[in-house]
Amino acid sequence: MWDVTDRIFLGASRRPDDSIQQQEFMSLRYANRHGLITGATGTGKTVSLQILAESFSNAGVPVFCADVKGDLSGIAAKGEPKDFLLKRAETVGLEPYEFQEFPVIFWDLFGEKGHPIRTTISEMGPLLLSRLMNLTDAQEGVLNIAFEIADDEGLLLLDLKDLRALLNHLGENAKEIGKRYGNVHSSSLGAIQRSLLVLEREGADFFFGEPALRISDIMRTTPDGRGAINVLAADKLMLKPRLYGTFLLWLLSELFEELPEIGDPEKPRLVFFFDEAHLLFDEAPDILIDRVEQVVRLIRSKGVGVFFVTQNPLDVPDTVLSQLGNRIQHALRAYTPREQKAVKVAAGTFRPNPDIDTFEAITKLGVGEALVSTLEAKGVPGIVQRTLIRPPSSRLGPLAEDERAEAIGLSPVAGQYDEAIDRESAYEMLLARAEKAAVDDGRNTDEGERDDKGGSRWTLPEFGDDETRRKSSSKRKTSTKRRSSSRQSVGEAAMKSLARSLSSQLGRALARGILGGLKKALD
Repeated sequence: MWDVTDRIFLGASRRPDDSIQQQEFMSLRYANRHGLITGATGTGKTVSLQILAESFSNAGVPVFCADVKGDLSGIAAKGEPKDFLLKRAETVGLEPYEFQEFPVIFWDLFGEKGHPIRTTISEMGPLLLSRLMNLTDAQEGVLNIAFEIADDEGLLLLDLKDLRALLNHLGENAKEIGKRYGNVHSSSLGAIQRSLLVLEREGADFFFGEPALRISDIMRTTPDGRGAINVLAADKLMLKPRLYGTFLLWLLSELFEELPEIGDPEKPRLVFFFDEAHLLFDEAPDILIDRVEQVVRLIRSKGVGVFFVTQNPLDVPDTVLSQLGNRIQHALRAYTPREQKAVKVAAGTFRPNPDIDTFEAITKLGVGEALVSTLEAKGVPGIVQRTLIRPPSSRLGPLAEDERAEAIGLSPVAGQYDEAIDRESAYEMLLARAEKAAVDDGRNTDEGERDDKGGSRWTLPEFGDDETRRKSSSKRKTSTKRRSSSRQSVGEAAMKSLARSLSSQLGRALARGILGGLKKALD
């Protein structure tokens, strides 16, 4: 195992004649100043991520990263002594070159290839939910009102059915709510409900609920002092890019909010790799980009390093790009005007090296080569070097299914997140209110009917004669029935929401029958 003390071995730089010049390192002290790994498909970005994750783990730093293609899961298994790996290790001076497996915790939003990750609607918040559902400003305003009412009335928003029930509550009481919080338009409510339905079909109902992820569980270290490597299975998640980007931004925001300030530590408390980073910024509103910039700028003092991994440096906004001090640039192609602009941007972000034409070098790098510039003493960027990246110590390629299952079973969080919990929250509380209102209205209606039948009749002179009283009673019954219908609709809507969330066709059929019977009884 490479002896990691205060720095991470990246590889060896080359002179213009391709001979080895010197070994290249990244200082652990400045790893929380963030980083960027870029390059075209197939140029070695995943291997660079893998060796960084290995080195951080050996240094006692926990890591969180997404496994987009499934290849990164091999980090949990010992590498194999293949000729090209041994030759690369010899070339860059990696001695001794030892193969090892690393402590990995597998996660999966859908609970298929790892432990489920959940959060609550409340923890996600209206800003990220609006981004996830692609809401307009007006619709986001209604969602903010919903969250404000939930806070004022003590309604817990844990999962999607809680939010649906609350939105129905807003619709039924729009006039009263509008007087206190602002107008709630039915069109906006309908659009949000439709967006929730789309989210549910994309699998977001797996993500929202309890038990919610504890940040401490992704910041574990092993008894021998190595940091846990948290690998998120993202192969299916990549088919839902908005959910993927929003989830990682939520996790980054949670780290920012929960971790205390520690200044500049000797090594990071956690390193966070954001693979396919362009999915975070694509079509993102300015307020969201501002949020990302704020988190990236300030989370450094909490001891968290963030590395963005993407194909093109243009994928990252300039305000965020300027915060990324450690750079690993793999080959880029420059065939189109946009690609040529990307190469110029990448070349311009490095501290120049008089021996290297940075623009030309980026287009001619081989697989496993990169232009590397890391922060040196006092956080000053180092001169860019053309570097041959060291080989990984763990397996190149994915784990077999039985190997992954074994790793999940032996995980330190096994059994803690596997079963979902559905405790009393907004859905149940609003349903209970509706049922109580129905009972109260039914009792009032029964009393009025008994009076008409002579069961418990009383009169006072100022209330008028019997004919006036009968008309008044008739009006009162009509008004009561209307109120009953209005209040019951919250309960009906909540029950219909429950029916939609049932997974099997039989469940849906049974629920429709129950709701039909309930509606007839209410009518």
